[in-house]
Amino acid sequence: MDNRLDHMPVLSRGRHRNPKRGACFMELASYLAGERWSDHPACTHPLLAALARLVNDNTGDDNRNGLAELVPSIIGLTGDDLRVDAAVALRCATTALPVAAAERQLALAVSVLAAEEMRARLDGRPPGGPLSEMALRAMEQVPQAAREARKFSRAARITEKGFRRYAAPNAVQLSVVGIVQACIPDPDRLLRSLLESAITDCRRLIHAGDPVAPITPVSV
Repeated sequence: MDNRLDHMPVLSRGRHRNPKRGACFMELASYLAGERWSDHPACTHPLLAALARLVNDNTGDDNRNGLAELVPSIIGLTGDDLRVDAAVALRCATTALPVAAAERQLALAVSVLAAEEMRARLDGRPPGGPLSEMALRAMEQVPQAAREARKFSRAARITEKGFRRYAAPNAVQLSVVGIVQACIPDPDRLLRSLLESAITDCRRLIHAGDPVAPITPVSV
């Protein structure tokens, strides 16, 4: 057995100089993967890692250590396929949109449409087609924001470079903040469910054909 498991760092917020001072989610991933100690390890897709860091830092102290059991499932989920960025951004935005405060809904709805457009483009489908069931379900819960987002999106066209560097990371950041500040009884539970679902989405894309556990919906 790897003796690393005998000296597991404790999850806490932020960056840490070494395991003795604790670890964030991705530092623990670097530790278990045998990489150099870092919160940006090579073993995980950068956008998925960004989501994991945000969930770690925004989960309450009483619930954060429970995230550690998810760390092994994120190791090895990496690559440069832009569909992964689109999947993570879409999962985040559709999770946050129905619960976020009204002032955040337009930006989140635009993020949903941007991710859907990018997925269609990468799959060779024409733009403006039907939304995925996940996106449609989220947009139907905020009809006014959805209408405004469609008007905005028709006038803007994002590049693949712009999506990866700006739109997708912004969607992840905005989604986590929207969940944390939402008027829901247990934001920590929804953050964990979001991370679990994003990990599953990425595994489906990166390791196509491997068995994947079903996603259990979380009611809020």
